[in-house]
Amino acid sequence: MFSPGTKRLNLSSRRGSQAAPGSPATPAADNRVPNRPATGTPAPWAPRLSVLARASAAKEDDKSGKVDPTKPVFVGEFPHVIRDEQAILHQKHSLGDTCISGGLDHGTALSWIICGDKVFIWSYLLPSASKNFIALTIPSNLSEVEGAGRSISEGSSWLLCFVKWDFTHKSTRRVAQQSKSVGVVLCNKRTRAVIYWPDIYSDIKSTPVSSIASEEELNAIASPADENISTKRQRQGSRSRSSSAGPHDFNSLIVSPILNSQEECAALACCSKGELWQFHCSRHAIHRKRVYKCAQGSLSQGNDAVQSTGGKGYPRSLVWRFHHTSLEESSRQFFLLTDHEIQCFLLKFSSDLELTKLWSDEIIGDDGELGIKKGLAGQKHIWPLDVQVDDTGKVITILVAILCKDRVSGSSYTQYSLLTMQYKSGLNISSDVGETIQGRILENKAPIQVIIPKARFEKDENFLFSMRLRVGGRPSGSTIILSGDGTATVSYYYRNSTRLYQFDLPYDAGKVLDASVLPSADDSEDGAWVVLTEKAGIWAIPEKAVILGGVEPPERSLSRKGSSNGASTQEERRNLAFAREIAPRRASSEAWDSGDRQRAIMTGIARRTAQDEESEALLSHLFHDFLLSGQVDDSLGKLKNAGAFEREGEANVFARTSKSIVDTLAKHWTTTRGAEILSMAVVSTQLKDKQQKHQKFLQFLALSKGHEELCTKQRSSLQNILEHGEKLAGMIQLRELQNTISQNRSTAVDSSYSGPEYETASALWDLIQLVGERARRNTVLLMDRDNAEVFYSKVSDLEEVFYCLEMQLDYLVGVEQPLGVQVSRAFELSDACVTIIRTAMDYRKEYHLWYPPPEGLAPWYCQLIVRNGLWSLASFMLQQLNDASFDTLSAKPKIFTQLEALTEVLLEAYTGAINAKVERGEQEKGLLEEYWSRRDALLNSLYQQTKDLLRTGQQDFEGNKQDEIHKDLLTRLLGVAKQHECYSTLWNICCDLNDSMLLKTLMQESMGPKGGFSYYVFEQLYARRQFSKLLRLGEEFPEEMTIFLKQHRDLLWLHEGFLHQFPLASETLHELALSQDESSGLEADEEAESGYRDLTLADRKRFLNLAKIAALAGSDDDTETKMKRLEADLRILKLQEELLEHLDEESKQNIEKRLLRPEDLITLCLDSNKPGLTLRAFEIFAWTSSSFRRRHRALLEECWKSAADEDDWGELYRASMADGWSDEETMRILRSTVLFQASSRCYGPEAETFEEGFDEVLPHRQEGLASRDLECSVEAILMQHKFFPDAGKLMLTAIELGSLQGMSEGEDGAVPME
Repeated sequence: MFSPGTKRLNLSSRRGSQAAPGSPATPAADNRVPNRPATGTPAPWAPRLSVLARASAAKEDDKSGKVDPTKPVFVGEFPHVIRDEQAILHQKHSLGDTCISGGLDHGTALSWIICGDKVFIWSYLLPSASKNFIALTIPSNLSEVEGAGRSISEGSSWLLCFVKWDFTHKSTRRVAQQSKSVGVVLCNKRTRAVIYWPDIYSDIKSTPVSSIASEEELNAIASPADENISTKRQRQGSRSRSSSAGPHDFNSLIVSPILNSQEECAALACCSKGELWQFHCSRHAIHRKRVYKCAQGSLSQGNDAVQSTGGKGYPRSLVWRFHHTSLEESSRQFFLLTDHEIQCFLLKFSSDLELTKLWSDEIIGDDGELGIKKGLAGQKHIWPLDVQVDDTGKVITILVAILCKDRVSGSSYTQYSLLTMQYKSGLNISSDVGETIQGRILENKAPIQVIIPKARFEKDENFLFSMRLRVGGRPSGSTIILSGDGTATVSYYYRNSTRLYQFDLPYDAGKVLDASVLPSADDSEDGAWVVLTEKAGIWAIPEKAVILGGVEPPERSLSRKGSSNGASTQEERRNLAFAREIAPRRASSEAWDSGDRQRAIMTGIARRTAQDEESEALLSHLFHDFLLSGQVDDSLGKLKNAGAFEREGEANVFARTSKSIVDTLAKHWTTTRGAEILSMAVVSTQLKDKQQKHQKFLQFLALSKGHEELCTKQRSSLQNILEHGEKLAGMIQLRELQNTISQNRSTAVDSSYSGPEYETASALWDLIQLVGERARRNTVLLMDRDNAEVFYSKVSDLEEVFYCLEMQLDYLVGVEQPLGVQVSRAFELSDACVTIIRTAMDYRKEYHLWYPPPEGLAPWYCQLIVRNGLWSLASFMLQQLNDASFDTLSAKPKIFTQLEALTEVLLEAYTGAINAKVERGEQEKGLLEEYWSRRDALLNSLYQQTKDLLRTGQQDFEGNKQDEIHKDLLTRLLGVAKQHECYSTLWNICCDLNDSMLLKTLMQESMGPKGGFSYYVFEQLYARRQFSKLLRLGEEFPEEMTIFLKQHRDLLWLHEGFLHQFPLASETLHELALSQDESSGLEADEEAESGYRDLTLADRKRFLNLAKIAALAGSDDDTETKMKRLEADLRILKLQEELLEHLDEESKQNIEKRLLRPEDLITLCLDSNKPGLTLRAFEIFAWTSSSFRRRHRALLEECWKSAADEDDWGELYRASMADGWSDEETMRILRSTVLFQASSRCYGPEAETFEEGFDEVLPHRQEGLASRDLECSVEAILMQHKFFPDAGKLMLTAIELGSLQGMSEGEDGAVPME
């Protein structure tokens, strides 16, 4: 692994001339090397065991169709021209003397290889690289640098970086649209020559810009020691010369575009001499200068002559802090790795590219908590080898090698570790910081991770410096280490231990040149590791291969000649055996519906039991026998005994078999002809073969009674099986649609926008490419297949069409294209979506007897991913329909038709999802609100466009008259609006047509919850205050009107009167007259609508009088009681009017439009301190209910106290004693007191009250209280008066006299009664 290459016998000399049977062949050119074996597949961990395991596993795979999950996956071959160039190099040079450079760039998804003077560039995401590559030629004037004595064509001497000019594109489009504007900066490590191609995709081929190091530069960096090294190298062979690095050789290069410039970029390179060089590249020239020089672990600016005393071979590595740039950034930060610290710099994109050092942090020092502790026992030397940064720019990973000495044996060994550091908590250094920051910046994110505790001691330091680190691949948190001998090792911390997975190649396949990460198909984390080899093409390492094929770190290093630790081979055997029992567990269906739509990753590893294996094998055998003989025998009993019906959902063996049928990837589909696959009849034939086989599978289920068993026990599994049939039918129809589109485009008869601006490729073809590309990236086993081939094979993932439609809609419709092109492309996408879903619906209708009971089961096209995809396209078409210019006015009818069809399937998807949620008892409020919002937006807009089309005199598509257009358009729209209860659209149509008959018909047909459409009509009429129309509708919809008017009682009594429900009308009027804010029980907004807040006292009296009339009209047993209550309330209203006359203007304005409660009126009387108002308080008490008097007895007592205080009883007592009143005089004078009048009103023979009298609540005398269970009386209240000791007899005489005698209206001043 980390050991330099050691010559060994090739496979054919070790194992014979014949390759291992069944071993998959690596695509390669014809053998040009003697005795080269026919295969060169990557070996897993131990070469000897891996070849045997791979050979045996290959035999099994050929029989079972399964793939070894621990194997790497072949992704793509080199372009054929690279094979030709490699053959030429082999002819020119002796074996082992040729070495090439190559690499993978994650940001652009481009791979590159240099052979001789050619630079080949292609996308490693494309399976057919031979048709899509760029070949650049290194200028001939740079083939030999005079005085340097080195050939610039030595392949291993190059550093290459890509410059992505279209970095402003959003991340959501990076997958759909590969970079079409990319520059290349090429730098020779040894000669320091720099070559710049501004845009490799430009149609105008221009000569690259180049710059070579001047003699002064080379002489300035050369020292006597360097000359000795150079002389010594000249004595060595060419192999040694090509592998050793000089002190002034560049070892790292980074490039960044300069914002707001014309294809200008800034490149930075560092060398082992301690220097940092800057290159300003433009279309016309490259300006180079040394910006820093490292000395004694620190950096000095400019060209100052500083003797370098830093560590040999440092600085080692440069890396940008953030991988992506944006238009807002005017500077970028980057890290520099030295022999003991990490330094951070800021490059400002000014005219002179200003460089500033921000901070430096020690990673090797005396404090082990802040990095690696040095000076430990047995520690001899520490080498930081490479550094990488994650996508957030906060986590830094450093590959470290430590030379140690065993104190027991005295032998030396190397320990390889990963140091992970992060910015200190709460510290955020933005990109616009321009000054040096002091203090500690980094802290350990996790304890140092030891990859190999005791590896072989490497005498050649250049081998250590050849190691490179990559981060970001799957499994999450894994890293990959590339060594100089051509191996790649994935390190993954799994279950509290480090696991290693080695990607090794036989020598005949060359070295591993570079590794990168498969870009994500969406905005989630990146994909699997991708490895570029020297001769065997590009390979991917699946996530599961790392988890299952990884082993514990060995005691000694594992190089190409194998492991010295035999335990690793035993562990690999166990891993391989375990892998055969493992099945990937797909992300659950709940994840698809959560709104968090992430790619289908391996969420865990579920062990498949022996019973699962047995039942699946049995089902496959029985189904195969059924295909041959048509007989099922006792299949049901055998499957039950095998436990085939015990798993639910997608894990069920029947569902798995069904999925394997529809997802079969036929070998004869494999092609590199790209779009030509769509014209192959084999595609349609294969899809129909799948459909026939799936039908046979359904027949097998029916005849074997397995269908009944699934229908009763595993409903979701049976639904999955039938949905596979739906998707397969949809895929077949989609294939036919693609054929039709291709034919129409070739004849140019179906497009109204055919012209030079019209794209050659259709939108549907681009969508197929996106879905296939996404499937390939999520399943690396498919990376060597064409996108269209993968799309038409992965039938069960048909919903991915709608995911890509949502995420990549701008790219699919071509927002940068003319409006006509956008509309035409949207038509194709709409046709595709509608075709898929309607075909699925038709399949469900045709085979409805096969489906299980639907309660709680939502069809696949009702999932969130499908709804969002449909809505994204519908909203785009809605925008075009509303914003289309006059030039595209002729397209509006077709847009209308397309949007109408799209609306139907979208709303059907929503209703299916809502019904399933309701049946499962889940909360559906949020989904309902989303459904209502999108439904109203779509249907209201469609109706508005219908009116616009009719208003502008547009003709229908078949040339019919306008009234026929009108009827046809409205009929279709009415049907959809009525089905989905879009009442606003139905109302608008009826109003615009002024068709009352249509309105009443719709009201009768649309009887949904809360009265349905009729309730909505009532609301609209009430809001428009069209009360007469509203009440007339009540004649035909009495029950619905009654329900509606319960919230609007100001009209309810009219409707009840029309229905001759006079008692109810009387009650309604009574309630309306007494309604008030505090006690009405209605919401404030409802009261405002009903007009309650605008009622005056006169209005209330009118309502009470109307209530009396209604009560008399509907005479019944309670009429007399109702009349008394109404009369009492009328008296109280009149008392409030009289009370207002005694108040000041301010108080009158506050209460004149309010209905005061009786207790408030009484309190107002008592607080007014005006003569006569106290008696009004007793009058109010008299016309309230007996329950009110009991409830407010304390207030009644206050009234008696106030009545006693109205007269000066002390003066009356003194006058009676001084004048010696007679009995007649005494009675005459007492009759004028308030106590007498109050007693007469409450207890006198002429006293009138509602319900029982005052004597039942508060008797006027103390006698008999105990017998009536009362505690107080008027006499007891008067006894508390201050004048009662003297005038008590007069007081008691007054109340007694009042209870016995009445008062006429003329002389006692009593309130007249009406």
